[in-house]
Amino acid sequence: MDGTGGLLNVVDVEATCWEGTPPPGAVSEIIEIGLTVVDLERGVRRARHRLLVRPARSTVSAFCTELTGLTQDEVDQGADFADACRELAARHHAGERPWASWGDYDRHQFTRQCAADTRYPFGHRHTNAKAVFAAAHGLRKRPGMAQALRIAGLPLEGRHHRGEDDAWNIAALILRLAERGAWPDVP
Repeated sequence: MDGTGGLLNVVDVEATCWEGTPPPGAVSEIIEIGLTVVDLERGVRRARHRLLVRPARSTVSAFCTELTGLTQDEVDQGADFADACRELAARHHAGERPWASWGDYDRHQFTRQCAADTRYPFGHRHTNAKAVFAAAHGLRKRPGMAQALRIAGLPLEGRHHRGEDDAWNIAALILRLAERGAWPDVP
């Protein structure tokens, strides 16, 4: 796979979370990065990837495990955040390729987490797929991913709130938008 060439990285992250207030000193950290490579020219999802990330300043709560299915033991086997960002840049051309996520949460989470001492892995060409979907369907309120799949008549594949599966499903929504001519060209 080369750099850009009509390819788009669709990214979805899962992060440590709690039912209420985080424990003292804990911060929300990325624990899974799901990435689907979309070939916009051919209209297909080309590849699907999953990176587990070991949190440094928090742990996976029971609430987080219930939501995502991810456990502390599982993410303890993951890469540290800086290594995961380097892999995104090297293996997935993250700095060169345009990318999309469902809303701005994922982009903001990377920005926050990289602020301390990690090079931001992505380029500036980000598209908020949730905003594009809402505009294309004339919706005033931006739907969650699962609701958008229902609106588009697409199945939810895999487990919701699992980064790898959510990126795959978001990619299906993007391809449906592209079929309708509603996906923007990203310079």
